[in-house]
Amino acid sequence: MKLFKNLLKSPGFLLGSSLFLLTLVLALLGPLFIDVDTRTRVGLAFMPPSAKAPLGTDHLGLDMVSLLIQGLRSSLYVGFLAGTVATIVGTLIGVYGGYKGGLIDDILTVATNLFLVIPSLIVLILLSSSLDEGRSLTLIALIIGCTTWTWSARAVRAQASSIRARDHVALARINGYGTFGIVMLHILPYLLSYIFMVFILQTATGILSEASISLLGLGPYDSISLGKILNEAIRNEALSDGAWWAFAPAMVLITVIVFALYVLNTSLEGVFNPRLRK
Repeated sequence: MKLFKNLLKSPGFLLGSSLFLLTLVLALLGPLFIDVDTRTRVGLAFMPPSAKAPLGTDHLGLDMVSLLIQGLRSSLYVGFLAGTVATIVGTLIGVYGGYKGGLIDDILTVATNLFLVIPSLIVLILLSSSLDEGRSLTLIALIIGCTTWTWSARAVRAQASSIRARDHVALARINGYGTFGIVMLHILPYLLSYIFMVFILQTATGILSEASISLLGLGPYDSISLGKILNEAIRNEALSDGAWWAFAPAMVLITVIVFALYVLNTSLEGVFNPRLRK
């Protein structure tokens, strides 16, 4: 309760959580109040904002408001799924290596460093480009999650290594707890706040990664995302035509989401990390 009160006193937490909740409300509740139709033309190509289309139309004459809401839902889905996969993989490897130490820790650390030196975006681009068909949102999210777990593993490992030397862990060994029991009952509970912050950053990374590959034309085939909206705007020369409404709102949404998540993570770290508290 005290930590929650401290969070409510943090301007960064209030700003980040408010912005992120706003995007969630728009994505989840928007279709309840707005007729989201991404297939029906409502006007000419790149028609400027009007009463019929408040944010104009794209190159096909589709309503930009509908495209943005659907794109926001898709990007958040990819971010959450990729963040979950990357956090779980990184946490399992980091906690196990940090607790066991010795040769096992060395092997896992070497493997993590090998993945770390390979640019994840390059791997992501190669994997996405190799899939000529079937690039779904779920598959892209899984690929992102499986290529961005490395820094999470390193960060969690460092925390697990410090907890391994505490008295309650030694007492658990004396009482006959095995590796699984010690990790689940005596190490992970102390890392939950840290893992949650890792998940927030991994979600932001997932959203940015999806936007990056979609911007390059390697996004999902059968879905609309914010990155794909930007790609379609570039391909159809919206910038040269002065149709700012075809790309600017999508850029703003991506920026707001990622900014909110990073501000939220910074504020949480300031509360959960005793060394950063005032």
